[in-house]
Amino acid sequence: MKARMTNPALVLPDAVTALQALGNAADGGGLPARTTHLVHLRASQINGCSVCVDMHPRLAKKDGETDKRLFAVAAWREAPYFTDAERAALALTEAVTRLADRPDPVPDDVWVEADRHYDEPQLAALILQISLINVWNRLNATVEQVAGAQW
Repeated sequence: MKARMTNPALVLPDAVTALQALGNAADGGGLPARTTHLVHLRASQINGCSVCVDMHPRLAKKDGETDKRLFAVAAWREAPYFTDAERAALALTEAVTRLADRPDPVPDDVWVEADRHYDEPQLAALILQISLINVWNRLNATVEQVAGAQW
């Protein structure tokens, strides 16, 4: 397998710098790292980004995440391994990732549940993390970036 082209964020170095800066800013919002990893993996599964589906479980495991939880992310509603706060983050992730799939992209019940579990800086970080992984997913999927390949 071969990518169609070099990742666009690397072709224009200021882009990768900006995306990394956004990630660093979002990391400062107090969202638990385990939640960030779950969000990145779930959005990447939805978007079919092989690079991120391959990479994010590895990063999560370095932060102490378990295989049991990582294997269950795609079925988080039916799996007993997630906290209520993580479930709220995963529901928001799915809504934001699938904005065009419904007339009310982020339903009030999804928003209220996320707002119940996270303070404003954490909620801001969560929304930024969801948005950022969606950007990376779209870049990788568009150019057919190969999972495991070095950029």
